[in-house]
Amino acid sequence: MVQSMTGFGATEKEGVRVEIRSVNHRFMDISVRLSPLLNEHEIPLRNMLKGKFSRGKFDVLISITGDARIKFKLNTGLAKEIYKSLSALKSELSIPGTIGFETLLNYRDLLVEGEPEYDISSLYGAFSEAMAQLEKMRLDEGKALAKEILGRANRLDSINRELVALSPEIIADYSTRFHERLKELLAGMEYDRDRVLQEIALMLEKTDITEELARIENHLKQFRKILADDDTIGKRLDFLLQELNREVNTIASKADDLRISNMAIEMKSEIEKIREQVQNIQ
Repeated sequence: MVQSMTGFGATEKEGVRVEIRSVNHRFMDISVRLSPLLNEHEIPLRNMLKGKFSRGKFDVLISITGDARIKFKLNTGLAKEIYKSLSALKSELSIPGTIGFETLLNYRDLLVEGEPEYDISSLYGAFSEAMAQLEKMRLDEGKALAKEILGRANRLDSINRELVALSPEIIADYSTRFHERLKELLAGMEYDRDRVLQEIALMLEKTDITEELARIENHLKQFRKILADDDTIGKRLDFLLQELNREVNTIASKADDLRISNMAIEMKSEIEKIREQVQNIQ
C-alpha cells in the first residue's frame, strides 16, 4: 500500500514514554532524544526504525516516567578502618560499652548512594507500539493521497484521449490553412509544386503530436502500475512526472491551436498538483 511520510505515534508503557514523528524527506533521517541512561539503546532503536521504514525525517523522543530505585553501597574498607580505630581507642582509654553497628551508622561516608536505576524492560515494547501507530497513520494518509493522485492521473488520461481524438482534425485544419496561405503568397509566381508539398509535409511533421500523446499514454499506464505497488514508490513516481511534464511541454511548443494550448496548460496544472502530493509519498 502507498505510505505517506507524515505521521505520529506515541505510547507510555510501564514507566517509559515513546513519541515518534515523521515528515517527508528525500532520504532516511533519524533524530533521537533520550535520557543518558538509555544511550546504549539508541543504535538498536534506530535499526528498528530502519527496518520498518525507508524514507522520511523521524524525530524520536523517549522519556522515563517511572520512579527511580536508589541503591546504597557499603564502604566496607572504611568500616573496617573505623571499627579498628574505635576498638583501639576503647582499649587504650578503657572506655566502657561495646562498638556495634549502630555506632558505625553515625559515619555517613560508610553508605555511598549509587546511580538511580529505572525499570526499562518495557522500552522496546513501547517503541514497537509507537512505530505501529506511526505506520498506521502513514498508511491511512497514503491511502487518501493515492486516491487523489489516481483521480488526477485519470484526468490526465482523459485529456490525452481528447487530444488523440482531436489531433487528426487539427492537422487537417493546419494543412489546409498552410496550403491556402502558400497559394496566396505564391499567386502569379512560378514554383516547384513538389518542393512546396515537401515543405508542407515538414511543417506538419513539426506540429504533429502523435508520438508525444503515445508516450504520455504509456507513462500513465506505468504510473498507475507503480501506484499499486507495495514498494518504495515516491522517487519512481516523481521521475515519471518529470517525463510527463517534458512531453506536455513539447506539445505546448508545437501547438498552433488554442484548444491544444488550453489542454496542455490544464495537463501541466494537474502534473504540478500530483508532484506536490508525490513529495510526501515514501
